[in-house]
Amino acid sequence: MRHGRFNEPMSTLLRDYGESISFDWRLYAHDIKGSIAHARALKQAGYLTEDEFVSIENGLKKIGAEIAAGQFVFSPDLEDIHMNIEKELTQRVGDSGAKLHTARSRNDQVATDLRLYLKDEIVTLQGGIRTLQSALADLALSNLAVLIPGYTHLQRAQPIPLAHHLLAYIEMLERDHGRLSDTSHRMDELPLGSGALAGSTLILNREDIAKELGFARVSQNSLDAVSDRDFAIELLSAIAILGMHLSRLSEDVVLWTTSEFAFARLNDRHATGSSLMPQKKNPDIAELTRGKTGRLYGNLFRLLTVMKGLPMAYNRDLQEDKEAIFDSLNTAGKALAVTAEMMAALVINGDSCERAVSDPSLLATDIAEELVRQGIPFRKAHDLVGQLAAESAKTAVPLNLLPDELIQKLCPELTEKWTELFDVRRSLKSRSAAGAPSPANVEGRLAYWRGVLG
Repeated sequence: MRHGRFNEPMSTLLRDYGESISFDWRLYAHDIKGSIAHARALKQAGYLTEDEFVSIENGLKKIGAEIAAGQFVFSPDLEDIHMNIEKELTQRVGDSGAKLHTARSRNDQVATDLRLYLKDEIVTLQGGIRTLQSALADLALSNLAVLIPGYTHLQRAQPIPLAHHLLAYIEMLERDHGRLSDTSHRMDELPLGSGALAGSTLILNREDIAKELGFARVSQNSLDAVSDRDFAIELLSAIAILGMHLSRLSEDVVLWTTSEFAFARLNDRHATGSSLMPQKKNPDIAELTRGKTGRLYGNLFRLLTVMKGLPMAYNRDLQEDKEAIFDSLNTAGKALAVTAEMMAALVINGDSCERAVSDPSLLATDIAEELVRQGIPFRKAHDLVGQLAAESAKTAVPLNLLPDELIQKLCPELTEKWTELFDVRRSLKSRSAAGAPSPANVEGRLAYWRGVLG
């Protein structure tokens, strides 16, 4: 690129400061795929002969095979993956290789490569989501009869099936899956042909290139096409939300595996010990995932910050997109895999769950709702049951064992039904509204997800 315009070699400091080959080599397969499609369009437009196209195609495929095998030596002097491949191709096939860059710029080339790469990576990430969803569904199915307290403000609230709790994460992950699909749809647009910013006087058939590369459409504004990174920001946002969901699941695992909760036990393969305290069994996988979520947030804000003040069109600042993207993809992919493995091996302690869900105060709302059935306004019913709960807390007498005379005084409508109101499974069976945790609803939703997940 410096031949002709510059009289002095590039500063070594600038070379080291500006190179991206140390990380953008990951785009090699997509760069080669895009270059072959571009070369085919050049041939169809009459800028390459059939023989020149064949030599370029074969040369690129050989270079790709060498990179895949770890036999290719990258040069930082050539800055990036695009120039490394093009230079090597030209050395191997001569002037034919020098014609490859006709009617394109590195600006539209890298925009194309990155979109191709991310479309594939999204499919991989969605596969990781499906694996975790399957692990959660299997855990729910194998513990279908287990009940736990549901919590608000981390205080015991109402009883729910453990499966309902796990299904909540499956629903969250499905939204993550959908966001990734939405992102893929919006990035499914071919930038190649936009040139540096204003296209080229050498016209190629962009629709044919888009079809060969699997893009749904071609970009409609050359300025926007080379400088757009909305698709990358949207992907980093979707990954950050995914990380938040994984962090919340991880927090539940941390809580459930404490001695205080004791709802679950980690497999030894998924826990660590202490360098000092020999009895410790620590949930480091879950804690690391909580921590790494901060990296996912940071990568999103990193790229947002890079983009916020850029003038049209391409600016070298955009090189900063890749490390953030690669790191988020790598981090999220590993987090999904290790969380799925951890959840697949998690052992639920049914006895501890049963003890926790036997707390009669979990059914306080059921008492209030029974009063409503007796014609008492809900706010008054809420107040009456609140008085009962306060008396239970004051005297340390469980709610279901409060004196009959107190019940008769405050809630005479309940005297005949009092004992049967403290049947947890009866309570859950009556919670049959769509989305509520009745056994029938939970089993139905699990059956649905087993059909989706296979």
